[in-house]
Amino acid sequence: MRTVFEFVNVVSRSSSSVIVTGETGTGKEMIANLLHYRSARRDAPFVATSCALFSETLIETELFGHERGAFTGAIRDKAGRFELAQGGTLFLDDIDDVPLSVQVKLLRALQNREIERVGGTRTIPIDVRIITGTKRDLKQMVGEGRFREDLYFRLNVLSMVLPPLRERRDDIPDLVRHFVAKYARTRGVPVPELSPVVQQALQRYQWPGNVRELENVCERLVQTCTCGTVRIGCIAASVLFAAPPKADAVSVAFPQPTRPVSLDDRLRAVESNMIAWALKVADGNKSKAAELLNIKRSTLGDRIIRCGLADTQPSRNNDPQPAH
Repeated sequence: MRTVFEFVNVVSRSSSSVIVTGETGTGKEMIANLLHYRSARRDAPFVATSCALFSETLIETELFGHERGAFTGAIRDKAGRFELAQGGTLFLDDIDDVPLSVQVKLLRALQNREIERVGGTRTIPIDVRIITGTKRDLKQMVGEGRFREDLYFRLNVLSMVLPPLRERRDDIPDLVRHFVAKYARTRGVPVPELSPVVQQALQRYQWPGNVRELENVCERLVQTCTCGTVRIGCIAASVLFAAPPKADAVSVAFPQPTRPVSLDDRLRAVESNMIAWALKVADGNKSKAAELLNIKRSTLGDRIIRCGLADTQPSRNNDPQPAH
């Protein structure tokens, strides 16, 4: 991410087109904002739109505008996003969702630096820097015939890739502190502390929604915490018990449908795997493991013995084994 921000500082002074590639929620619009507000265009408009929001029939009028009477319901002239961003920056997120029929008109606008509204004949000159966001590999889409090669090369003057959150886990603690403090200020409440078990759970989660999902989780934590410390009970089950990386996955293989199965044996296997997972996450600390599983410390001790896990767990000086 340091490399990304250094690159932003270098290319923000340019007016060249930029492609920002990254999964949903990695911060593509934030990067586009930085590029605009650190450029000479900062006093002109920054207009952002997602191309995935509009159907093929609507996206053309959204980008280029339309004249009154151009189609049923067009009762007045309407400026498109290009005109609204005049002199500034236009961020087109989800450019990979633009249909081929509109890609042709988009290419012409970029090449000639002028547009025509739908239903109009007047040529409107444009002075706009184009930044595009994509969640897919545009070069691969070109090879598949789903994205015009000439448009790709017109857009891809400068490019950067935003890594997903799961590939930069060292950033998670700083991001959590930032978002928790942000929403605590918004609510006018003291900034809550996060228990170590909560921090470990957030660190292990895969974050398919990336930074956007992390921000939403932090907002929910601030709203549900009432005791000054965020504990494991405040974490959504979807985050707490989501599948960990494959090497650490807690799973029980299902038998062939033609074979008889003992429900008690299967439940005992699931219980054993979940306890082993909690103990691993808690680094052998049974109090933390019990908090993860939302059970009493004494209950966990009994279940460890029942599942035959007592001999496999190292003793902790600060967390003695249950009495036999």
